Amino acid sequence: MDQSRVGATTEPKAPLPAETVSLPARGFTIDRGKALVAAGVLWAIWGLMIWLVTQGRTEGFDHSGLLLYRAGVDLQPLGGNMLEEAVRDVTALGGFLLSTLAAGAAAIALLFLRLRREAMLFTITVLLGWGLNAGMKLLVGRERPTLVPHLTEAAGYSFPSGHSFASAMIYIGMALAFASLSSRHSVRYTLIGSAMVISAMIAWSRVMLGVHFPSDVIAGWTGGAAWAFTAAALLYEPAKRAADSAAAHGLDPVHH
Repeated sequence: MDQSRVGATTEPKAPLPAETVSLPARGFTIDRGKALVAAGVLWAIWGLMIWLVTQGRTEGFDHSGLLLYRAGVDLQPLGGNMLEEAVRDVTALGGFLLSTLAAGAAAIALLFLRLRREAMLFTITVLLGWGLNAGMKLLVGRERPTLVPHLTEAAGYSFPSGHSFASAMIYIGMALAFASLSSRHSVRYTLIGSAMVISAMIAWSRVMLGVHFPSDVIAGWTGGAAWAFTAAALLYEPAKRAADSAAAHGLDPVHH
């Protein structure tokens, strides 16, 4: 037998090199003019909902929305247990625990992607947004609906919906941050549009579970989305200065 052929077949092969991934040194900034236009429209709807609720003009709309998902004398939910469980799964995405974990994971991922400015901006957006929503709840002081049985536990004031505000603020803010990885408008619009749809689903799930009026979730979602766009447009420069500071450089995990 040819010994050279035996040696060739038994000699271990060199491992294939891992694929090289080039990370951007910094992201592409969003169009602040477009962000402010979107924020202006959303703030206008948010303000209108506040006026309508405080003037008592949403009763018919709120009752119709709450009854849309109910039937029978005892107003039980339509669709059976599977749909009810699916709605609870959706609403959990906007709960304090999961939304906070998602926000924290996104901020860390942005740091590893060398997007310190976007990570700082996203963190500031979330922290200030929580305070804004809490202040509005205290200012309006609306009690939760009692028209239909609640399908999940909920505490605190009803207006605006905290789930709706937080999910819009966090998921849209997250999409705006990660959209900076691409200069292609199609990629950016897909990310932001997906975040808007997901957060809107979370918002409406609160009505389906009977713990919020429709006007609560409209105000919460438009307020959270408006704040995400406003912060992206107006807080980028302060976030940039903070992210480019010596202290922020020391926290950068890429350099450790």
